[in-house]
Amino acid sequence: MKKLLLLFMACATVYSVNAQVTTPQPSPASKLEQKVGLTDITIEYSRPGVKGRKIFGGLEPYDKIWRTGANKNTTITFSTDATVDGQTLKAGSYAIFTKPGKETWDVYFYSDTNNWGTPQKWDDAKVAAKTTVKAHAVPFSVETMTLDINNITNSTATIDFIWEKTYIAIPFSVPTDDAVLASINNILGGPNANDFYASAVYYLQEGKDVKQAQKWIDKAVEMTSEKPRFWFLRQQSLIHAKAGNTEGAITAAKASMKHAEKAGNTGYVKMNEASLKEWGAL
Repeated sequence: MKKLLLLFMACATVYSVNAQVTTPQPSPASKLEQKVGLTDITIEYSRPGVKGRKIFGGLEPYDKIWRTGANKNTTITFSTDATVDGQTLKAGSYAIFTKPGKETWDVYFYSDTNNWGTPQKWDDAKVAAKTTVKAHAVPFSVETMTLDINNITNSTATIDFIWEKTYIAIPFSVPTDDAVLASINNILGGPNANDFYASAVYYLQEGKDVKQAQKWIDKAVEMTSEKPRFWFLRQQSLIHAKAGNTEGAITAAKASMKHAEKAGNTGYVKMNEASLKEWGAL
């Protein structure tokens, strides 16, 4: 009996040494992934809360470099080169440091990401890009610090920061146009209908040479004439309208609507009807 009691006490001691209490993190970790154009962007950061405190000009002093979050410094990773305020950020990872101010914030993209908080010794040589953005007051309080990527186009976006009653937006761009044009130039040695279609739609969306877009979409439609694609014809109508060829736009829209009706795609039917009314054909 005595041996059994000793064994039980030994097991209880081992368990108490190894057991750990698990509790929520005060500033939970977050990971944001977003594609802008052809560039994959990842932001990793910890999200502190206001918790009744005065944040800017209080907990985080003005005009002092801040890790832009809690715990390990906030990082951003670009799969391609990016541009911030005319400065090139090579593909890779950067720490985002900020210097909050009452009216503006300085934002630093720092090449050394292996810091817990701000670097013990700041090195200007490691600042890959720096910009200054306006600080906007918001008419409500945001409890949990939030980073996001918004205002997305094919080639541009903003890194948005909002916490307490402050919002900033950091514009950046990525070389989508260069990549697409290179892809177009490489593939057009032997393109298929989808290649012509994709190239034409890109030129239309980006406001490029509409005459060239017209040639490409016409070629795409011609190559699929035996089995017409109503979405090809829809883009053909829009491109011809943009090029000033209303008659050709109407012809393409009617064909698109006809084949969309056969396919049971009411969305394309409605879009074509609206365009035909706009062009005076209905």
